[in-house]
Amino acid sequence: MAELDVQVVASDHAVWSGAAKSVRGRTVEGDMGILPGHTPVLSLLAEGELLIDPVEGAPIRARVNGGFFSVDSDRVTIVADDAELVED
Repeated sequence: MAELDVQVVASDHAVWSGAAKSVRGRTVEGDMGILPGHTPVLSLLAEGELLIDPVEGAPIRARVNGGFFSVDSDRVTIVADDAELVED
């Protein structure tokens, strides 16, 4: 099964990294969903929630504010001005 290599970082700390089945987030152009095999994209992040469906375990939610969202060769890099995990 194909998977994404995801890294989420804030300006001053790492937030989450690992293998995922999908990533959903909000960009300045609207909501974006990423699955393995997605075409390369670079977009500005908008304030909102990021949802990561990891290969193992429960979904990961993070609150992000500003930054950028990059996808290339099943590697997703999210660099936010500010980001933190959201506990249920």
